[in-house]
Amino acid sequence: MNAETLDALLKISLVIFMAGNLLDMGLRLKLGTALVGLRNMRFVSFSLLWCFVLGPAVAYGITRLIPLEPPYAMGLILIGLAPCAPFLPAMVDRARGDLGYTASFMLLASVGMVAYMPLAVPLLVQGLSVSAWVVAKPLLAVVLVPLVIGMVTLRRAPGFAARAQPVVKKITGLVTIIMLVLCLVVYGEAFIGSAGSYATLAQVIFYCAVTAGSYMLAFGLPQNRRSVLALGVCTRNLGAAFAPLFAVAGIDERAIVMVALGVPLQTIAAVVAARVFGSRAEAAGA
Repeated sequence: MNAETLDALLKISLVIFMAGNLLDMGLRLKLGTALVGLRNMRFVSFSLLWCFVLGPAVAYGITRLIPLEPPYAMGLILIGLAPCAPFLPAMVDRARGDLGYTASFMLLASVGMVAYMPLAVPLLVQGLSVSAWVVAKPLLAVVLVPLVIGMVTLRRAPGFAARAQPVVKKITGLVTIIMLVLCLVVYGEAFIGSAGSYATLAQVIFYCAVTAGSYMLAFGLPQNRRSVLALGVCTRNLGAAFAPLFAVAGIDERAIVMVALGVPLQTIAAVVAARVFGSRAEAAGA
């Protein structure tokens, strides 16, 4: 199988990965539940601040302080612009956080990201010459549309949604594995090459900074909602971070590798953070 075919398969698997995860989210996301948290202006304010101001600022600041090569810096900034991984509920459950507010955060992050990234990417990401519309198109197609379809299906046909959601989740999980394997096949040499750079260090600093900062500075929020906020900004929607890179021809593969590195790194960071927050919740309830 030639390189062009593998690259095309990788892009197709990425689209299915993104759309499937957001469809899965929509099939479980009750609008009424999400609106409860959205009425809490303190929670909404902190969420917007960390998702779309401080999170990107931390990523951008790291690229200024650490001598990253431009493609790696590009990847880190894109990661910083894409909050909230689809597996957030599982992490919040481990942390004994507020699952109702998790729905609110995921809805806020998804809709906000679709509106924000097309404006922010052309301004913040040096070396990526794209218009706002080029960034917006894939986000609308594979983030907002599947999310809305899932939510409408849940509202109109809850029985069908309950049957469809496990199937969508299994298919998406299988496609995720295929996508990661294709990433290794297509960009294996570039992954090895990143070992001598500051790429991993920069991401570790980013995840630690946004997780600790959002948790400690969320004044006035109870512990179970602080953990939702912190885990929401610790986990990243890497599919959305990939989207602008695959929308442009001839992109430096090291930028793609930087985003792909986020898969294991953010997972480790989220699991550790969830364990810490869960211990605090248990101690507080004792």
